[in-house]
Parts: sequence; C-alpha cells; structure tokens
Amino acid sequence: MALTSSTMLALGSRAPNFNLSDTQGRHWSLADFSDDPALLVMFICNHCPYVIHLKTALADFARDYAAKGLGVIAVNANDASAYPADSPENMALEVARYKYVFPYVYDETQEIAKAYHAACTPDFFLFDAQRRLVYRGQFDDSRPGADKPVTGKDLRQAVDALLNGGEIASDQRPSMGCNIKWRDA
Repeated sequence: MALTSSTMLALGSRAPNFNLSDTQGRHWSLADFSDDPALLVMFICNHCPYVIHLKTALADFARDYAAKGLGVIAVNANDASAYPADSPENMALEVARYKYVFPYVYDETQEIAKAYHAACTPDFFLFDAQRRLVYRGQFDDSRPGADKPVTGKDLRQAVDALLNGGEIASDQRPSMGCNIKWRDA
C-alpha cells in the first residue's frame, strides 16, 4: 500500500462518460443520473484501510443525500486478479453488508479511472447539473488510526453548497488513501 493523494483534477472539467456494470449486472452511465442536479463519483475498493475507515459513513452519507437530489456512484478500478478482495463477487458482499443505496460498479479495464484522473481510494469527484467538476478532495480530515471522528464535513459542505445554490470553497484538500492498483502494462 502506497499512501497517495488525489490528483486534484481541474475544477470545471467535464465528467467523462462511463458504461460500467454493478454487482447485479446492470450497466450504468452518466445518462442514468440525468435527473439528478448533482452527481458524486467515488473511487473506492473493498480492502483499502482508508476506505474501510469510511464505509459506514459513506453509506450513511449517500442515504442522507439521496432524497436531496445527489446522484452517487462508486467505482472500483483495482486489479482484482492481483487483489482478489476487490473482485466483483466481494463487491456484492460489501453492498449487502453496508446496505449501499448507490451502484457499486467495476472498472475492469481501468479506462474510467484514468479518464477521471483517479489516483487513490477513496477519491471523490462532485459534479453540478451540467456535469462540470465543482469539488474534488477529501471526505473529511479523519484517517485510520487518527483521533478524529469521521464526519464527512468537507464533502457535506460542498454538496450542501451545490444543492442550495451557494458558493463552494475553492480551497479543497486532496483525498488520501491507497494508490489504485493498476494492471501491469
């Protein structure tokens, strides 16, 4: 595990389209979220301690914002052949265990992670109704082994501002976690 920070993709970047299958075999694309005034694309996985630290809070966060108009999708881009804990079968177990209310899709080719410039798990990308990037950064400043509670403060402030027509702070701190487990070229 190599501690890695978000690449901090340029604000205003357009959301790359995707067509990825979830743990039930349904395919998801940007068009599936066209009625949502905001979309959160999260790059997570099953085994990263930084994601494990947030899993319950991520599930709660998505439930809190589902009725407010936030579309949420989680993408696992890790190489499951080298990291079997991140296989689609194990992803299905995670969905059931944490009662995710968002699709959890597998990016087997890793093309979508590359298109988003995702670097770590977790990595968060918040888009407005025109699918322009308005926030990329950390969930909050809690980390495994640290003495800070998981609140989702940073991401909640950005989502609240976006959904309420407020100003989203431009001072955004990168997310930190395990590097995405890229396939050997």
